[in-house]
Amino acid sequence: MKLKILVGSGRKIGLLALPFLLAGVYLNVVNPSLFNVGGPSLGLMIISIVFLIPGITVWIWSVVLILTKVPKKELITSGPYSLVRHPLYTGVALLVLPWVGFLCNSWLGAVIGIIVYIGSRIFAPEEEKILSKIFGDKWSDYCSKVKMPWL
Repeated sequence: MKLKILVGSGRKIGLLALPFLLAGVYLNVVNPSLFNVGGPSLGLMIISIVFLIPGITVWIWSVVLILTKVPKKELITSGPYSLVRHPLYTGVALLVLPWVGFLCNSWLGAVIGIIVYIGSRIFAPEEEKILSKIFGDKWSDYCSKVKMPWL
């Protein structure tokens, strides 16, 4: 199985986010107060952990499904994929990066999370066209059953 197939649009999303990440890290080193969230406070720490637990769970679960199903050329429709079409991208962008950033006293995770989410919205349709060609009616049926296709 080629790594390119396993990664899907992740490579393109990562390349889109990389300049923002590098600029953000540079700005954070030069002026640490720029992205400072003021602590984080106990409340923000608790909220961050509450979001991180499902975020990391979805992330790991999605990776395991990709590593076990894609090499067998199986369409993944269970677990987090029954809720959203791209749970790995969505989970990392909305449930992991921002909240890790807040725990590290930085807005940078939220900024990069937004960029990753935008990248997933830009590049996922190309991936979906490929999946549609490969799986045909199975893909169409899956798309009609996903609970939150817009996320």
